Amino acid sequence: MHAKVDQALDWLCPRVCVFCGLASGPDACCPGCRDDLPWIERPCCGCGTPLAPAHPTDRCPGCAAGADDMRIVSALIYAYPVDRLIASAKFRQRLDFAGALGEMLGAYLCGLRGEYALTRPDLIVPVPLHRRRMAARGFNQAEEIAAPVARRLGVPLRADVLRRARDTPEQTSLTGRARRRNITGAFTAPRSLNGLHVAIIDDVWTTGTTARAVARAAQAAGAGAVQVWTVARTVGPRGRSHDP
Repeated sequence: MHAKVDQALDWLCPRVCVFCGLASGPDACCPGCRDDLPWIERPCCGCGTPLAPAHPTDRCPGCAAGADDMRIVSALIYAYPVDRLIASAKFRQRLDFAGALGEMLGAYLCGLRGEYALTRPDLIVPVPLHRRRMAARGFNQAEEIAAPVARRLGVPLRADVLRRARDTPEQTSLTGRARRRNITGAFTAPRSLNGLHVAIIDDVWTTGTTARAVARAAQAAGAGAVQVWTVARTVGPRGRSHDP
């Protein structure tokens, strides 16, 4: 039934690429633009840092030494034109762009194979937005991104199991240490996550401060395992995560 409705809508209202505006078929972006996007083709299997083609293992030195036990996956490098699409989705109320970003993330996650393959979570949880910010903006961009991912993977989306208890300033205006102070204790879990495997979704991984705080709240609520999935991640001049 759903497939027939989708086919009819594609015929009546053909989709156009979010980047170039040309016909894109069933996808959010056309094949040409998709091939030109800054995909992370060889991520570290732990923290998701892009690895150089000649790197000898599937983990960065930090993860090889056991520095991080949480799987982090980002689909794209935060660069043009992805950064423009994310900014428009977040600050210009372009929910269609947020949905397109979620489609791209879902396709990337489904395409991971071999040593990169993901463990299927029990729940997908978007990074919560405080109720004041939600009222002002009208939507949570992380939830809009997460919805297509949940549909693609066939995993329940739960935006009610974690909440933002404090309305904190935007992280983008803060340095690394200030980010950590700003977000400390900002997230709580009103429901038990006893033994559940949770995947947390956000738009961009920068320092990871926010996502890690959400992960800690999930773990405090009893989550058995936590992954973090983001559309994009910032990188430094050597391909490492950028931590201002």
